[in-house]
Amino acid sequence: MEEQVDQILDKVMATPGNLGCLLANNQGLCIGARGNASKKSAGIIVAISEQASQLDPNCNAPVVSLEVGDK
Repeated sequence: MEEQVDQILDKVMATPGNLGCLLANNQGLCIGARGNASKKSAGIIVAISEQASQLDPNCNAPVVSLEVGDK
């Protein structure tokens, strides 16, 4: 399973413009992270995705994309 997770993370990070990627289960446990994605943010990102899924009930797997400015 770890190899599959690595392949997914590598594929996402190969997309131009992606600075980080985080995979988490439905309970907010971080499965893997690459780049600027913080493993500590897995729980809140899952909570955001749960809220996003309520916006369109026909979408069973929302993608959360966060943009932040430099501090």
